[in-house]
Amino acid sequence: KDQESTLTTEGSPVEVLPVRQVKTLLTWKAPARVFKKRDREFWTTVFSIAFLLAIILFFIKEWLLIAVIIGLIFVYYVLSTVPPEEVEHQLTTRGVRFAGREYPWEEFFSFWFSEKWDQKILNFDFRARIPGRLEILLGDQEEGKIRELLVRYLPEETPIPSFLDKASDWLSRKIPLEIGK
Repeated sequence: KDQESTLTTEGSPVEVLPVRQVKTLLTWKAPARVFKKRDREFWTTVFSIAFLLAIILFFIKEWLLIAVIIGLIFVYYVLSTVPPEEVEHQLTTRGVRFAGREYPWEEFFSFWFSEKWDQKILNFDFRARIPGRLEILLGDQEEGKIRELLVRYLPEETPIPSFLDKASDWLSRKIPLEIGK
């Protein structure tokens, strides 16, 4: 409930603004990130491409770049083989709670829904934060129910794909690492 009171400071009353309670609007559990188990064919293709790049870089003596490629492939391998943990997501009157961290509504610019690997994703664009996007998996929640709650606080706007988005989509279509999937 809202509480109102007045304080006196040196004889003159000072009004205290009402204290707003934080109400939880919706809570659900879902994986922390998008996950897709990769098969042996995928990793054979990735390691073959990395090996060819490493040989080319070896001849031009780019040792640091070889180490970066090996490091990136290792991180991607770990993220692709270890399933994500389930975390609790909350929409509150104050903002979004994701994995125990709270993000106030004022930090967000807009929201939209997307889908990747047959998993529905709720996306938030930050106003001035790096990284500039927060992605939350919907799990078993209905998109319409979440949209109805969020439009009270943020506009729903799907951003225009950047050059990098378009380039990565084009590259993934032209050089598929998985055949027929």
